[in-house]
Amino acid sequence: MVADLPVGFWSGWIVVLTCVSLATLAWVVLSVYFAPPDAKAEDAHEPVWDGDLREGASAPPLWWFWMLLGAMIFSLVYLMLYPGLGSFEGLLNWSQGKRLVSSYENYEQSFDARRAEIANLALAEVQADPVLMATADRIFRRECSACHGIDGRGQASLFPNLMDIDWQWGGSPDQIEQTLRNGRQANMPAWGPIIGEEKTRDVAEYLLDFSDREHAGRLVYEQSCAACHGAEGAGNVFLGAPNLADNIWLYGGDLDSILTTLQEGRAGNMPAFVENRLDATQLKLIVAKLAR
Repeated sequence: MVADLPVGFWSGWIVVLTCVSLATLAWVVLSVYFAPPDAKAEDAHEPVWDGDLREGASAPPLWWFWMLLGAMIFSLVYLMLYPGLGSFEGLLNWSQGKRLVSSYENYEQSFDARRAEIANLALAEVQADPVLMATADRIFRRECSACHGIDGRGQASLFPNLMDIDWQWGGSPDQIEQTLRNGRQANMPAWGPIIGEEKTRDVAEYLLDFSDREHAGRLVYEQSCAACHGAEGAGNVFLGAPNLADNIWLYGGDLDSILTTLQEGRAGNMPAFVENRLDATQLKLIVAKLAR
């Protein structure tokens, strides 16, 4: 890109190196093919081997000359028309950045109408179109699979499964779109330092079996956890508090994993994708895929 071309000292240094290199190549070609006749005369003291073998003094093949001459002419024309001499932009004023902008503008002109049409389709119409859903799959693999897996089923006990019915912030099309537009920041506080090790373990054990109404952890749960997750652990999508009673656990549902969550807290972060990554059409396609 033009903005990245060297300026000042480095620009001048590149110009000098380029010109010196071309001049040196021209001198070598001229000295080989157009040396004065006396320079080619045989040395009187030239050694002879095996009776008649002498050192050769023949010029290289003539086609080499034309090849080198053509390369030098091409280089000179290129350096006049395109960037190559330091900060000189060339007579055509061409750059990769301008080419990219031009290509993007051509793309927009060619596909804007169709993209706007897709963005305005009803979700059911998008989901009924196999071509559009294949496009949605490709966008998902490009933008989402690094975290959620190529099949969208989550991975590493850190990124949620997007193919099940358990959505921390709600799984309706509007809620999914809001998640993609604005991102989400979870905030599960560390309860270990607050309620102590014994009560933390009691709560963890109670979470494994909500049916045990007499468990010692029930009272602690109602005092410390029910405000967000509900008295029966059903969760609250408005707060991003997950359902704790459905046996679907993002960070692991065994006792040790639940203890780690309670003691250390969790702060999962879903970045906003619309502003920098997805346009309206791509957003509609991703929502159509995830809300099926």
